[in-house]
Amino acid sequence: MLLASTAEAPAWGLSISQGAELGSGTVYPILERLVDHGWITGREETGPHPGRPARRYYELTSAGRAQAAEAFNKRRSLFGK
Repeated sequence: MLLASTAEAPAWGLSISQGAELGSGTVYPILERLVDHGWITGREETGPHPGRPARRYYELTSAGRAQAAEAFNKRRSLFGK
């Protein structure tokens, strides 16, 4: 559940990828589809970040929170806890 990765606070793509134990080639296209659906927003990191590219942070929108809650409830009804 990639949406769960951004439920508490904004998260960047690599941390989501590592948390989900999925490759970046799988995660980033999913994140872009979630942005396209309006379920998450993506924003570039501001400020200095020497030695690495700027991170793109993702955060749930209100529509994304509703979708995540629905998915969790559906999962719970199918599989229990």
